[in-house]
Amino acid sequence: QVQLVESGGGLVQAGGSLRLSCAASGRTFSRSAMGWFRQAPGKEREFVAAITWSGGSTYYADSVKGRFTVSRDNAKNTVYLQMNSLKPEDTAVYYCTARSTYLSTSYYARDYAYWGQGTQVTVSS
Repeated sequence: QVQLVESGGGLVQAGGSLRLSCAASGRTFSRSAMGWFRQAPGKEREFVAAITWSGGSTYYADSVKGRFTVSRDNAKNTVYLQMNSLKPEDTAVYYCTARSTYLSTSYYARDYAYWGQGTQVTVSS
């Protein structure tokens, strides 16, 4: 079992930066691929970024590539999402998520077994 708690959301002006953190409990974190999804009002939840359990590979949605960076610190049971050059269209609730152990990353929300409660990111123009 993995429990996830996000933090770091808030209100920022366009062009600004935020760093989201996701603290995980459970002994399997270091063997779990992690992902970030977001959901804006009236829209479906969408993939943002993912990182393999080793941290050796990362994947991004085209809309955030070059602006967002996903990373993890397995010693701290934490995954991060550094968000730079934020745009109003990045406004959403951001969710941290984990796959079951040793499974690869995925672009699909249905493939992730564990979810955090979400943190609001609001980018003003």
